Amino acid sequence: MRSRATFWGFRAAALLMAGTLAAGCSAPGGGSSPAWTAQPGTSSGAAPGNPGTQGSTGTQGTPSASRPVAGSGSPTATPGPAATASAWKTFTDPGRTVSFDLPEEWIAQSVTPEDGTLPGALKIEVKKQDGTFMAALRTGLPPSEVLCPDSGKKPYVVISSVPVALPGLTGEGTIAPHAVYRVIQGYRYFGSYGITNIVGGADGQACELRNVVRGTAGKGDYSFGDVIALKPFAPDEKVAPAKAFDTLDQAAKYVNEGTDFANVQRMLMSLEIKN
Repeated sequence: MRSRATFWGFRAAALLMAGTLAAGCSAPGGGSSPAWTAQPGTSSGAAPGNPGTQGSTGTQGTPSASRPVAGSGSPTATPGPAATASAWKTFTDPGRTVSFDLPEEWIAQSVTPEDGTLPGALKIEVKKQDGTFMAALRTGLPPSEVLCPDSGKKPYVVISSVPVALPGLTGEGTIAPHAVYRVIQGYRYFGSYGITNIVGGADGQACELRNVVRGTAGKGDYSFGDVIALKPFAPDEKVAPAKAFDTLDQAAKYVNEGTDFANVQRMLMSLEIKN
């Protein structure tokens, strides 16, 4: 078995060769892709971008037709052997400014946004039926910058990256929006999923990795993921809802074989910003 250092070196080299220093456009290394359960009316081999035509009941109680998942043409969105939720519903906020799909048994609930957000900001928490937190959608976030001295930089790897059709600023320091799973090295390997259009860091190193999309002028930024920012946590800091792994192999297995991640990735990719 390869040592941890050798494995990290291989992943970092693959990252540099693939040009994925920002958020990445493909997952480094091999392994199977997160899998998808076919929607009603499709065959088991159907791609997630073709979920069928039968309707589902949205969280607001109104029927909503299944719709294609943004970015489903990426290789990381191809079906695989693992299963995900077989029934899905659509959450739409009362103002109909955002919507996303989630497994039928999961719960989406609007809560009070954090202080400092822009007028009209939303915070929507998604949990499993047993109360396990899975993600939060936040809108109206004020722009922020992160100071990152060289002494604070740590290596990171993009394990999964799929383009999503979302609005956002373009220009220096940004990329096209992606749904990503990234791991940063600290005293353990810390992993997080979310959407972003922010460059991660030069030379495969960063102080933190932000699951944030820079929004268009006057709208604020928005975030959809387990944490807003992934960092190399200290031993006395709470890691959850981000995840900690002993090896990168464990992180890759969570992404490539885990049904939780497959469900979350589909949910992230279904996000629509309507206003």
